[in-house]
Amino acid sequence: MISVQEADFDGAALTAALRDGAGSGVGGIVTFVGYVRDYAPDSPTDTLFLEHYPGMCERELEAIAETARARWNLDGTVIVHRVGALPRNAQIVFVAAASAHRGDAFRGCEYIIDALKTRAPFWKRETLSGGSSFWVEQRQSDQDRTDAWDEDTASKKEQP
Repeated sequence: MISVQEADFDGAALTAALRDGAGSGVGGIVTFVGYVRDYAPDSPTDTLFLEHYPGMCERELEAIAETARARWNLDGTVIVHRVGALPRNAQIVFVAAASAHRGDAFRGCEYIIDALKTRAPFWKRETLSGGSSFWVEQRQSDQDRTDAWDEDTASKKEQP
């Protein structure tokens, strides 16, 4: 399931729906919930406004989920990402991966959130409590994490 939406989400309901749809072979589900937090050190964040490229964004999220399902033995995945104006501490993203084995579920969920942060076409504008705003730039550490997944896959292909 992929959803880009303005409305808040219910993580427990999303997890239950994944469990119901993934089948009886599921031994575990790993979930991740991200929240709007302060980015700027000098003034508290008031809101984070997220824009996205409709259609393209959903296709990229599905491609990320498909890659995760191809790399690990996943019985299902969920990605829900909010857009619009979100206040500090609001839920922003939900990712879940279901598998017969915990290792696959953990790796799949972690891969999805890492790839989502660098590949999905979202743009974030943070507004501080004083009224100033700025566009949030991608961090190099996020890109490095995503690149490491690709390097890991490439090194496994090279092994005999």
